[in-house]
Formats: sequence, C-alpha cells, structure tokens
Amino acid sequence: MALLKVKFNQKKRVKLAQGLWLMNWFSVFAGIIVFSMGLFLKIELRKRSEVMDNSESHFVPNSLILMGILSCAFNGFAGKICYDSLDPTKFAKWKPLLKPYLALCFFFNILIFFVALICFLMRGSLESTLAQGLKNGMKFYRDTDTPGRCFMKKTIDMLQIEFKCCGNNGFKDWFEIQWISNRYLDFSSKEVKDRIKSNVDGRYLVDGVPFSCCNPSSPRPCIQYQVTNNSAHYSYDYQTEELNLWGRGCREALLHYYSSMMSSMGAVVLLVWLFETSVMVGLRLLHTSLESIPNPEDPECESEGWILENSLKDTLKSALESLKKIGKFNQVESGAEGAEGEEAGKTPAITTVS
Repeated sequence: MALLKVKFNQKKRVKLAQGLWLMNWFSVFAGIIVFSMGLFLKIELRKRSEVMDNSESHFVPNSLILMGILSCAFNGFAGKICYDSLDPTKFAKWKPLLKPYLALCFFFNILIFFVALICFLMRGSLESTLAQGLKNGMKFYRDTDTPGRCFMKKTIDMLQIEFKCCGNNGFKDWFEIQWISNRYLDFSSKEVKDRIKSNVDGRYLVDGVPFSCCNPSSPRPCIQYQVTNNSAHYSYDYQTEELNLWGRGCREALLHYYSSMMSSMGAVVLLVWLFETSVMVGLRLLHTSLESIPNPEDPECESEGWILENSLKDTLKSALESLKKIGKFNQVESGAEGAEGEEAGKTPAITTVS
C-alpha cells in the first residue's frame, strides 16, 4: 500500500505545481538568509580569532554558508521543474532526472537538520576554545613590542570594555600573570626587585588589573591596583564591598554572546529545514501524479500521487535486499578473479630439452 496516496485531477496538479514554484522561490530567499547568517557569524568569529584557540569554531559558519549556496541552487532548479510541469511536453525532459534529484534533496535535508543540531550543540567545543584562547591572549597582553603580538593588548582591552568583563573566569586571573611590560618597570626599585625575587618564575605579579576592567558606572573611583589590600584604600573591604571592576569573566560573556547567536541561527535553520521538507514532499507528489496519468494524451484525466510506492516497512525491506544483492555481486566478482588467478598459477610450465 502506497504511503500518503492522494488523488489529483488536472486542476489540482496545476495548483500544486504553481504553489511549489512559489515555495521554491521562497526557499531560495531562505537560502540567501542562511548564507548571510553564516557570513555574519564567520565575520564575528574572525573579529576575535586572536582569543580563540583553534579553527573548529568556524565549522558552523562554513556549514551555514555551504547550506545557503546549495539551497539556492537546489530550489532554483526545482522551481524550473515545477514551472515546466505545467506543460507536458516540457516536463518530459525532466522525468529521468526527478528520481535522482529527489534522492539528493533527501540527503540535503538530512544535512540541513544536522547543521541545525550542530548550532545548538557547539557550546561545549566553543567554551574550551575560548578558555584556552583567552588564557593565551592574556599571557601576551604585555608583549606590545613583539611582532605578531603587538595588538593583543588593544584586542583584550577592547574586548573587556565591549563585553563588560574582566579576565578569563574573573578579575583574579590577572593576578596570576605578568601583564605589565618589563619596559615600564623600574628595576632599580626595591619593590620591583622584591616582587620579582619572590616569584619562582621571575615574573612581576601584582594584585592589579588593566584599566579596561574598570566599571565606569561605579560611583567610586576605580581601584585598579592593590585590589585585595584593604589597608591601601580608605573605607575599603574587597570581600564585602561591591567592587568597581567587572565581575564577569570574558569567557562567560563571549560564550553567552556566541551561544545565543548560534541558538537563534539554529532555530532559523530548523524552520528552513521544515520548509524544505514540505517542498520535497510536494515535489514527490507532483512527480508521481504526473507519472501515473493513465492516458498521457488526455491531461485532464485523474491520477494518483504518493510519497512512497509501498509502505515504509516494505520500502526499507526492498532497500536492504538491494544492498545485499550488490554485496553478493561484489563477492562473486572477487571470487571469480581469485579463481582465475589460481588457474593461472596451476598452468604447467613447458620446458624444452635440447
């Protein structure tokens, strides 16, 4: 028994073809939107590539760009088929291509669904990428004279100001690295010497943060240095007082920013997937309803359209049998080649005695 069998007359077939033609061009527009989203996300990721550890995060925008291009191509082609299906003489040239095309559409829709899921599931990978990238970027904050790293200070400062964050996980991350360049340290000062000697790695560590960590909305002037020293500031207790530094780490801020963006894009891609699936189902119904016309010379006669010629169970069963036949055929061929090789090896050598 055929799956989702529908009866059509000429009027219904024409309406279906016209509706599918319009839906395909809407799908082309949806493909442009998906392409634009992928391009926008790629640009946003490239803006902060210096604080990201690897290029795995570009898998999502690259996939969206590819899906957008393929969607435009597939739906533009389907729109042409639907337009030509209104004329039986024009539709005849598309008949041999429709089954392979529908198979490609099926796999294309699987890919779209997979990309939509990836948009929702990339949070874990993105979090590790940001954590390691920010950690490395903070280490290079002081290297303003080193080629390739001279812009890292500006990148980190602009990041902390824009996203209202400080450090990787919080402002205390700055206490663990030397973020002040040696060129700005007075090595003749006893305080500088003592701080460097007190550290095993010979680094100048302070309980201070860069200026970009300061919250301009705080009524108190920014306490940027000696953050944990209560006696260094009047009426100050860093454990109880609300600090005038950004309390959120940049990893959390960036993760929330990119995760929200990818989740929104994933929702849009899911809507596109539903739309593409409905177009594919409609095209299959149009294809079978035109092929099953009993009398091609009488286009006004009724016909039947369906999604699958047999039930889903029978279709899967026949597909598995076809795969088994292909496998057996390959085994027979390899066995025949082996037998020929053995016969060639058993051929007696002819020697001549002079």
